[in-house]
Amino acid sequence: MSTVPAEVLPTGALSAPDQCGDDEAAAPLAPRARLLPALAAVYRAQLSRARVARIPLLFVATFQSVGIMILMRGVVDGGSEARAVVAGSTVLVVAFVALNLLAQYFGQLRATGGLDHYATLPVPPAAVVLGAAGAYASFTVPGTAVTAVAGSVLFGLPLGHLWILAAVVPLSGAALAGLGAALGLLAPRQELATLLGQLGMSAALLLGVLPAERLPEPIGWARDLLPSTYGVEALARTFDRRPDWAAVGLDLAVCGAVGVVSLAVATWAYRRAACR
Repeated sequence: MSTVPAEVLPTGALSAPDQCGDDEAAAPLAPRARLLPALAAVYRAQLSRARVARIPLLFVATFQSVGIMILMRGVVDGGSEARAVVAGSTVLVVAFVALNLLAQYFGQLRATGGLDHYATLPVPPAAVVLGAAGAYASFTVPGTAVTAVAGSVLFGLPLGHLWILAAVVPLSGAALAGLGAALGLLAPRQELATLLGQLGMSAALLLGVLPAERLPEPIGWARDLLPSTYGVEALARTFDRRPDWAAVGLDLAVCGAVGVVSLAVATWAYRRAACR
């Protein structure tokens, strides 16, 4: 077997830092892809991978939220409580998929060594996290629309401002998906990742669907820390006869800021898990 001096190798074949920052790592097979094309590729791959399970996921998430609203209809007549129930149940569809299932997915990837596959690809870590988060959050769009319309009809709320879902769903989805991915990547065991995802969804259920004025003050503080709370508040405000659009915009801005932070934490957690 003959050997070739490193000096005569093409520049692209020389060693380059990998995702872990190791300057002495093996040479990559291809140049590092740019963020946006890599993000689009991961998003399409994740969307195609989960297409078989898409209908059951949508059915379970939507049926769960509509069932909760039907149960709450017996104890809530209208007013601010009805707005809170409908808004919380709608965002709960996002929490079920983007938080719960994404935590389980990344926990499974870490436990089975699936992260090694992504680590060998010339794809930025942010593209992996954002692509998976975007694909899972996309599953929630039909379910949130059905839940919001069904809840509005059930409680006699106006339908005219449901276009706000176009902002509430992606912003809440980003915040919850980042949290779910971080939980799955940081959990030391797959079973713990599943448990944390379930607990997160339960928190979104209890703290999002129940009217805030009925919660004890300490639990109200916990509600303020939940990323989905601000999406719930923004949607609930639009059911008013004259919505306070400044307050709606502020809630959405906070939700977006939390989403940026949670996705950044998830990207860091991915780097940490891939380099172990």
